[in-house]
Amino acid sequence: MSSENHGTVKGDTAMVMSPTGSATQGSPVSPSTSKPMPELPDELVQAGWSKCWSKRENRPYWFNRFTNQSMWEMPVLGQHDVISDPLGLNAASAEGAGDAGVGNGQRKRRLSEEAAQGGLNSFKRPKIGIPVTPTTPTVPISPITPRAKPWNSTTGTEDKPGQPASALYRPTIIYWDLDIQTNAVIRERAPANHLPPHPEIELQRAQLTTKLRQHYQELCYQREGIEPPRESFNRWLLERKVLDKGPDPLLPSDCDPIISRSMFREVMNDIPIRLSRIKYKEEARKLLFKYAEAAKKMIDSRNATPDSRKVVKWNAEDTMNWLRRDHSASKEDYMDRLEHLRKQCGPHVTAVAKDSVEGICTKIYHISVEYVRRIRQAHQTLLKDCNITEAAEVQDRLVYCYPVRLALPSPPQPRVELHFENDIACLRYKGEMVKVNRGYFAKLELLYRYSCIDDPRFEKFLSRIWCLIKRYQVMFGAGVNEGMGLQGALPVPVFEVLNKQFGVSFECFASPLNSYFKQFCSAFPDTDGFFGSRGPFLNFSPASGSFEANPPFCEELMDAMVTHFEELLEKSSEPLSFIIFVPEWRDPLTPALNRMETSAFRRHQMSMPAFEHEYRSGSQHICKKEEMYYKAVHGTAVIFLQNDAGFAKWEPTPERIQELLAAYQVSQRTLGSPVPSSAPTMPSPASVGVSGILYKKNVSINANTGH
Repeated sequence: MSSENHGTVKGDTAMVMSPTGSATQGSPVSPSTSKPMPELPDELVQAGWSKCWSKRENRPYWFNRFTNQSMWEMPVLGQHDVISDPLGLNAASAEGAGDAGVGNGQRKRRLSEEAAQGGLNSFKRPKIGIPVTPTTPTVPISPITPRAKPWNSTTGTEDKPGQPASALYRPTIIYWDLDIQTNAVIRERAPANHLPPHPEIELQRAQLTTKLRQHYQELCYQREGIEPPRESFNRWLLERKVLDKGPDPLLPSDCDPIISRSMFREVMNDIPIRLSRIKYKEEARKLLFKYAEAAKKMIDSRNATPDSRKVVKWNAEDTMNWLRRDHSASKEDYMDRLEHLRKQCGPHVTAVAKDSVEGICTKIYHISVEYVRRIRQAHQTLLKDCNITEAAEVQDRLVYCYPVRLALPSPPQPRVELHFENDIACLRYKGEMVKVNRGYFAKLELLYRYSCIDDPRFEKFLSRIWCLIKRYQVMFGAGVNEGMGLQGALPVPVFEVLNKQFGVSFECFASPLNSYFKQFCSAFPDTDGFFGSRGPFLNFSPASGSFEANPPFCEELMDAMVTHFEELLEKSSEPLSFIIFVPEWRDPLTPALNRMETSAFRRHQMSMPAFEHEYRSGSQHICKKEEMYYKAVHGTAVIFLQNDAGFAKWEPTPERIQELLAAYQVSQRTLGSPVPSSAPTMPSPASVGVSGILYKKNVSINANTGH
């Protein structure tokens, strides 16, 4: 197409109307383009159709600039997908001789209308499953350019001319449903100014992020003698992006304050030693002794006040003497003594370590700023020959939500190699390989067909998948099972009930890898927009709709999420509903949970006990089927925030709540749902590891991607 993906603002729906389904003056419409409004729906224009005038016949006809096809009657979108069936072999044959039908009584316009109508190449096009009506938006198909060869997802190549296109790979078990249409309505917005992704830049970002992780590990060990708290770097990325105004989608570069509360809190919690979950009495005894010894050693080696030295040394020596005298204490006695020692020594240990830990946070942030500068400079050099396309005219009107579009066109993409190893798709660029389950590879292909408008020939498909997977791989980290909680998702039966009972059609925190619906918000608009992302949720402002929110378990992000929810609910008079799934942390109570429980918009709240409900693994796109689900080791609070109109439309009645509870019970026995025409989903919260006896939410916190 003439414009790159994200180059022009076009909706992914054919017609748009008010959230209630009535066509009114204030109803949502399709997003505008930079050209005058044609006499065709926007989705037909997007598919390449235009209305022309035949001087010879003195009547209008419709022409497709991508397929060179012309018709006397207005085409119906989606009746023949020339990508998956370029020769029309799956279309029904024409019934008898006579006029060559093209679906719904349409006729091809031929060079000579006087020639015999009908012919050997005539065929009927199958009707799409979703009718084009004023109350049902349709899904745009990806048009194909003249003489373009359709993408073959089975072999990773293009089909040969004259041969039927291979059918899409269909997994036996799926975890998403891409057929559900959105009810989320937004104000039309201009294309985003993010730089388009490129494998070379993504590789550089991955290398620098890995170096930054190494710097963090070295600083923690050199300054405090500890290993960095598990996954604290991942949560630092999440917390920083809540505040960051910098240009990089992953690394922070413009935050105020520069010292991260999340990183400071987690590092400080592991000083003087990291506390772990205790099962046996001997472990508790050793832990108590190590803590007393480490506290005494630390206060002696730091610039502490005389009073601090006196208090810490006295308590540490008293504890050691007690350990030498009493050998009959129980595990609970040791744990009580440890808690007492922490209360006595903790403030003094914190005081002497404060400057050092703040120095770690500051150093990591400034290194990140430098890395962002390098990445940005390299990216701009790569794009120096690309000019920003003219921004589309944006009107102040309501439209159904559509994927993020970028203002800059994508540069030519390098070659990315693809091969399959059993059920795993392997993509390689410059020796760097990323892997994805073949079923999820097929899902990404479907999302790309639905959402991408600048690559009808799928020439950039593999490089964009490589960038997408590499980005999340870098965000997760390289440790065993590290970061998997960042992609956790709700079980499929729960999503099905949310959609059926509460009209949910949109995920506030997801990714192309773990989304259940084809419309969702995610962390990285530059890589994810090609696959259906509506951008970060904190930048997404719906006027109406029903939403599911399972945020990453980062306190600062969850608090910002609640603020955003209340602002949206306060402003909108249209039906608006948010169903939120957050960890039930009450010791201490998190600000986000406290604010939601006391919110004026809270309509209902329920709790799922620990170990009695499941979530899907964050590695669902690559893990084995038997590793897909796991028990949540923490309770989950489910909170309904709705305005008055949303409550009237999607009220959490006892019957609906019972259906939701039953779905959680079903999810413990089900691995997936029957294969529909598209494909299923994944769960959200993962296991919450314990990083300390008293402060239980600092380690191994699982989260669902997107912020």
